[in-house]
Amino acid sequence: MGAPNAGKSTIFNALTGLRVKTGNYPGVTVGRAQGTCTLPDGTPVEVEDLPGTYSLEPISIDEQIVVDLLHGRLDGVEEPDAVVVVADATTLRTSLRLLAGVLALGRPTALVLTMHDELVARGGRLDLDRLSRALGVPVVVADGRKRSGAGALIDLLPAWQAWSRPVIAPPTDPEGCTAWIGSVLSTADYRSAQESALTARVDRVLLHPVAGVAVFFAVMFGFFQTIFALAAPAQDAIGTGIERLATAVTDTFGDSAPVRLVSDGLLGGVGGVLVFVPQIALLFVLIAALEQVGYLSRAAFLMDRVMALAGLEGRAFVALLSSFACAIPGIMATRTMPSARERLATMLSVPLVTCSARLPVYTLLISMLVPADARWGGLSARGATMFGLYLLGAVSMMLAARVATLIGGGRHTVMPFTMEMPPYRLPAARSVVVAVWLPVKGFLHKMGTVIVVSTIVLWALLNLPVQSASEMRAHGVDPDDGAAVAAYTMEHSVAAGIGRAAAPVFDPLGFDWRTNVAVISSLAARETFVATMGQITAASDPHDPTRALEDTTFDSGPHAGEKVFTSATLAALLVFFVYALQCMATIATLRRETGGWRWPLTVFGVYFALAWAMAFLAHTVVGAVT
Repeated sequence: MGAPNAGKSTIFNALTGLRVKTGNYPGVTVGRAQGTCTLPDGTPVEVEDLPGTYSLEPISIDEQIVVDLLHGRLDGVEEPDAVVVVADATTLRTSLRLLAGVLALGRPTALVLTMHDELVARGGRLDLDRLSRALGVPVVVADGRKRSGAGALIDLLPAWQAWSRPVIAPPTDPEGCTAWIGSVLSTADYRSAQESALTARVDRVLLHPVAGVAVFFAVMFGFFQTIFALAAPAQDAIGTGIERLATAVTDTFGDSAPVRLVSDGLLGGVGGVLVFVPQIALLFVLIAALEQVGYLSRAAFLMDRVMALAGLEGRAFVALLSSFACAIPGIMATRTMPSARERLATMLSVPLVTCSARLPVYTLLISMLVPADARWGGLSARGATMFGLYLLGAVSMMLAARVATLIGGGRHTVMPFTMEMPPYRLPAARSVVVAVWLPVKGFLHKMGTVIVVSTIVLWALLNLPVQSASEMRAHGVDPDDGAAVAAYTMEHSVAAGIGRAAAPVFDPLGFDWRTNVAVISSLAARETFVATMGQITAASDPHDPTRALEDTTFDSGPHAGEKVFTSATLAALLVFFVYALQCMATIATLRRETGGWRWPLTVFGVYFALAWAMAFLAHTVVGAVT
């Protein structure tokens, strides 16, 4: 355990590597991370990474969980045998207050110091032996950024039962604790690190109320420019590989229903989503790098003022940032907020933040709407469009939170928002890999479960009922023409019936029945929109599904023969996905967090109506100017 930004999770990753399992504590939706560390003698040790906290006086749900776990008050969770407190050596005074509370519990405790090399480099000093004697507990130095950086801690773990303990527990009252901390630091000959000259110079710009916000938006803009520029080659390679594999499957095994399930359904659907893994991985690489450099702490400080406009405070930015990965961890991150009203307002609004599930949809639609060589001021127009969608989601989230706080009675007592400003550091490659692998693994797991199941169901709906050769001949379709058979089968399938039944709802937005089916399927998970369109286009033109999608036309009605994906329709689809709550897992999480179905169903209905209205507005405006 330790304070935020002390390097606690880095040490945890160094101990456990990728042998990590995540979940929730029994009965509460506070996340827990557990892993196994194998000691030199082969003994496995279970390690748990507790939520970051500055003291054992809880003001939020996750801090209360830390206190309850240490006191053995959580049903179904064993008490810890020993506690490892991680502290940043450059801000040791802050962490000693937390350590005093832990030592008062009487459990075997060790102190791990991170950033000791930085303390020395910045003119500070600390005598580790004298610090250990003053505290009465083992003290080791560790650097989780290096593969062998946790070696001293690993050597210490086998003898946890024999760890030394203080003869007298430190005082926990504020005045007594302050005096104890001063005595300990004096005994240990501690001299704090001088402020980094580089950090001070950079912070004068990045923390400036005007220049800092401008830099923040510039960083985010460059963020999405990078995602489009660097991920494109890998996406093209994956897409080409999937197309060749689908063609090889068809050429090898012929044209039959099981083969079409594999080539059109699984490879066309799931493969269509797999193409976007490089972009998702790059998204998390950039987020992890910004976090480890120390920039995201500055962004949270700046956004505390911006969040105030929405009736929220800085902790809401943490939830907003978590939602870039998925709305679920964003909702979970609201547990750090002590105000129940602000927590509810944030929970109900974070689904509007653009999550990684929207990324494949946005990329597909933007690539159809904006030419690859289009430039705005010398910058990629596609990247600028992506940035605009992310910005629209964030602004909409703040507006929704403002409405929710006003309905809930406005702002009330504001609890202090504390966050360390770490010095700027180079990202640790190992920590970045772990930070990227876990969400990418989760995305791949979703592809192997939700999206595969949805793809199979959709393939069945798109291919049933089976059309006989005689029936197709009667309608002028050559049974030997695979593309014509696929088109006729889809147009008369169960899915087509569902799509046409939804036409009164979506016709004003410019959607056809195929788009309707894809939108309806995305209610399970947004990525299935891409999987559904991938199936449809792979069936109609397996050799060039992208071109097939762009050339899709209305097959009936007043717009028969006209292209479906006009600029107006693409704009409507993009805006619809900005606002619609299309994720059953998010709705389930909201139900658990709010204790019932009232708020999840209300939010689902409100956001669907908002998505429809904003998409209609986008379709009307773009249609009028193009």
